[in-house]
Amino acid sequence: MQSRHQKAITLTALFLNLFHMATNIITTDDLRDFKMELLEEIKNLLATQASGRIKKYMKSSEVMDLLQVSPGTLQNLRINGTLPYTKMGGIIYYDTDEIQKVMDANHVHHGLNS
Repeated sequence: MQSRHQKAITLTALFLNLFHMATNIITTDDLRDFKMELLEEIKNLLATQASGRIKKYMKSSEVMDLLQVSPGTLQNLRINGTLPYTKMGGIIYYDTDEIQKVMDANHVHHGLNS
């Protein structure tokens, strides 16, 4: 059995946990702010793409971030010929147009009436 003191400590810890959780509640204003920030980021990305400022060639780390793949997966895409690359001075570069072609060629579309 817990003593009265132990129960008080347990209840205090529970209260502090609940208080901490209550301070992390997301409000509709938080969601609205997040939406506006997200829309602004998307606009900036689209403007960057439209102005042609996106890099022509990307390094492996950038491609891994873009495609959300591991180093091993990226290596497999190179080895099996799925993703063309250029190697200069020990650094591997990927043409962004080629990445887009691979993405388009591997696009899967599931129709509703399939």
